[in-house]
Amino acid sequence: MRKLKFFVSLHSNENDFQIAQAKAAEEAAHRLGINAEITFADNDAVNQSTQILRAIQNPAESRPDAIVLEPVSGSALPQVARAACSAGVGWGVLNRNPDYMLELRRAAVAPIFTVSSDHAEIGRIQGKQFAALLPRGGSILYIEGPSQSSSAQNRTAGMLETKPSNIQISRMRGKWTEESAERAVCSWLSLATSQKSVIDLVSAQDDSMAMGARKAFQKITNEEERTRWLSLPFTGCDGQSTAGQIWVRKGWLAATIYIPPLAGKAIEILAKAIQERTQPPERTVTASFSIPPLDVLAPR
Repeated sequence: MRKLKFFVSLHSNENDFQIAQAKAAEEAAHRLGINAEITFADNDAVNQSTQILRAIQNPAESRPDAIVLEPVSGSALPQVARAACSAGVGWGVLNRNPDYMLELRRAAVAPIFTVSSDHAEIGRIQGKQFAALLPRGGSILYIEGPSQSSSAQNRTAGMLETKPSNIQISRMRGKWTEESAERAVCSWLSLATSQKSVIDLVSAQDDSMAMGARKAFQKITNEEERTRWLSLPFTGCDGQSTAGQIWVRKGWLAATIYIPPLAGKAIEILAKAIQERTQPPERTVTASFSIPPLDVLAPR
């Protein structure tokens, strides 16, 4: 029997969650006897589109049976999705719920579906962490993902739902990487307004950006100021065993949120649907949880 071939397109290999996605994809493919080509788009939507189109436009004998992608763009590449559908190539979208799904599923001969974390719930958990860590209220420096990312938007909306009214949020943007958050915080520190800011906690929408913020504060030359910033609690999201969970145990993060990698689940769904010639449910959602649990988070 011919081995299935899947093409997996992820954001960047500079983010611990994306690295976990790649590992989950490799493990699922190996377990199921599937050839999986894993690529990274370097956080560039045009690059991602080009990589995937090139794979779809290959001759039939070397074309992938399915694409698994975590879109860099908020629109999730609608034209590329239509090209995949027309070529009879499966399409599994991670962490997005594109508007085009219903339209394409009506005519598709290959599986088309999404697998996503519940990003609004992740944000709600983060808001509850803030309440536990700052029971008397305070101010938080909050690093969001890119503005076009629905994951970032939903995490912010969920956080604002559950954070207490006596906690104020100062927001800035990163790109889901340690380096981008380090640059954003360094730029903020260079502003005169930052010197007057009283911050009680530093948080980011993923663990990499939280650690990038720590790196920015480590560069402060004034020892007293540096110590003050680094003594604050830092929190993030992703909670992978090789990154965020270690950083919590070392005390570099006060808390994180475990988010299960999705790529392995998408590969399992695709393999089953192709073999059984069925269309899977349009959307599968995974559950996340606080590390440490909310009821044991100590006030800071």
